[in-house]
Amino acid sequence: MISSFIFTKLNTSAILNNNGDDIMKKDFDFIKQNLIAHRGLHNIKNGIPENSMAAFKKAIEKNYLIELDIHILKDNSVIVFHDDNLERMIGIKKELKHLTYNEIKDYKLLNTNEHIPLLQDVLNLIDGKVPLIIEYKFDVLSGRLEKESMKILNNYNGKFVVKSFNPTSVYWFKKHYPNIPRGQLSSDFKDEKWDFRKKVIIKNMLFNFITKPDFISYDINALPNKKIEKIRLNKPVICWTIKTKEQLKKAKKYCDNYICENFEKIL
Repeated sequence: MISSFIFTKLNTSAILNNNGDDIMKKDFDFIKQNLIAHRGLHNIKNGIPENSMAAFKKAIEKNYLIELDIHILKDNSVIVFHDDNLERMIGIKKELKHLTYNEIKDYKLLNTNEHIPLLQDVLNLIDGKVPLIIEYKFDVLSGRLEKESMKILNNYNGKFVVKSFNPTSVYWFKKHYPNIPRGQLSSDFKDEKWDFRKKVIIKNMLFNFITKPDFISYDINALPNKKIEKIRLNKPVICWTIKTKEQLKKAKKYCDNYICENFEKIL
């Protein structure tokens, strides 16, 4: 998918036609207004799994921003879930892209009473109470998830931004919804078993000059980084994932806000 981005998505017309995005003023300072709960305020010891309705309720109670992940299913249902398969969270070796919502709706997250939620249900719950940072996963061809999710988000009145590791997703929003703040995810990927070309492209954010992200979401374990420090002079940098007090101290030096877990330990 990343290599197809190079050969089919990026061309001279894409470089020349920026849809006025370069001069568009966007107000998204809200991404810095409070700490960000990674996949909601989850705590499995208390029966609250990640990306669950219970985790989002807890985050709202604390007035934390919410970071969540979305996928698209075989029937075009948009769900809130991190992995591209069910093995870690459900214990079943099945890929999401081959399943319908009717097939997964009764599965329980990590043997709790929580189920995999639809994006629409999560939006109904949050209802603009706190801002959202929505990560677009990329186990299907770019454009499909983005298009179907925007059918839902177009009717949502709350504040949100979007982000992805996949530059094709970031570019899709530049082209179709340039008014929505968009972010590029990145890291040094030292421990990722990704295709080498994919690593090089996303690590070095090679297509930022075309996709023009409004902010960068960067791995705390890959900081400090001279390139990120330079980018931060003009764009906000949101780091992930803060799990210790030491990481939080480091993040405050290099980032503008922090996606966190283990709040009881880091604060």
